[in-house]
Amino acid sequence: MDIPFPTDVLQFVAWLTGVIVSLAVGLALIDGTLAVPYLGIVNLIAGYVVVITTVLSVILAILKV
Repeated sequence: MDIPFPTDVLQFVAWLTGVIVSLAVGLALIDGTLAVPYLGIVNLIAGYVVVITTVLSVILAILKV
């Protein structure tokens, strides 16, 4: 059973949006633009974790294709 074309496009757009938002949040945490109060250095660590896992998921998604 094949998935109709519009569904493929919508799934890709949703995935791409998630990647862009994850990178934006991660980089904002690293830069200090976005911060969770009272966490201090944990914001920086969380930012790096978000960016690294997002890039890893993009690489794995490309290798799956």
